[in-house]
Amino acid sequence: MVKTLSVLIICTSFLFSCIHSSSVSNAPLQSSQKSNLTPGMVQTKIVKCVTTKNEILGIFGPPNIITKNKSGKEVWTYERQSVTSTSRGGATEAYGTIGIAGVGGSRTGSSQETSTSTFTLMITFTEDDIVENYSMMSTTF
Repeated sequence: MVKTLSVLIICTSFLFSCIHSSSVSNAPLQSSQKSNLTPGMVQTKIVKCVTTKNEILGIFGPPNIITKNKSGKEVWTYERQSVTSTSRGGATEAYGTIGIAGVGGSRTGSSQETSTSTFTLMITFTEDDIVENYSMMSTTF
């Protein structure tokens, strides 16, 4: 009887050590590709009446949309969206009971926060393919 009880306690301890796990992730999910399209880059790299289309292509790549305004001037629009997801309190707690029916169980509690940011840049070019004007808009929700 003592031998059976000892084996049961050892097995129970082993099961609890296997069941118990904890995983908490507070780091935001990040895109593997970084974009140069930021307000700081726009303000430091674009100079009205100086920066050319080719320079814009080299800095930001091809635009999402190319249109013409009322004056017939070409307008490039860049739009970027990023989603950040943060998991908080994602710990898994283990618990158990010793009885005739068996041992084991687990409980998980977590919450997740998600935010979305958008950035839009519109650049108007002269007939000579030089930046005439630009405007930016940024939102976070």
